[in-house]
Amino acid sequence: MQDQTGDFLTSQRTVYIGSPGHISSASNTSGSPEVSAGTDSPRMKPSIAIILCLLVLGVDSQRWLEFIKEAGQGTRDMWRAYSDMREANWIGADKYFHARGNYDAARRGPGGVWAAEVLSDLRENIQSLIGRGHEDSMADQEANRWGRSGKDPNHYRPRGLPDKY
Repeated sequence: MQDQTGDFLTSQRTVYIGSPGHISSASNTSGSPEVSAGTDSPRMKPSIAIILCLLVLGVDSQRWLEFIKEAGQGTRDMWRAYSDMREANWIGADKYFHARGNYDAARRGPGGVWAAEVLSDLRENIQSLIGRGHEDSMADQEANRWGRSGKDPNHYRPRGLPDKY
């Protein structure tokens, strides 16, 4: 095809094969890439897809950040109960401190519950490896579950334990 000056024009064509969702382009003679911005395509525009992904990831990442924060706070609660138990050095008080640590951690939220469960299981597994009794470990785990379920840890509190704890 010629223009008004007599020069030949290079034309670009887009060939649709099958449904508009499957687009194939014929190559042009100039070698430059062809861009087609048809509105009949049922595909989502990449910019909209990226925005939707960022919104979903943003909400999800906020929840994950909150979970991690709760887990950290729950870990600190468990450590405080363990430290208090060591400081008190009170015979028969270990179940109380197990229940209290799990109770405090679980009040933080799902991350705190997770931290309490992981740390309680880890501690009991380590103690069973070093030869501590199975019955005592099961009693500790019962106190752990009691506290995590939101029940009052004072159920396990021994008489005479100072009010500081």
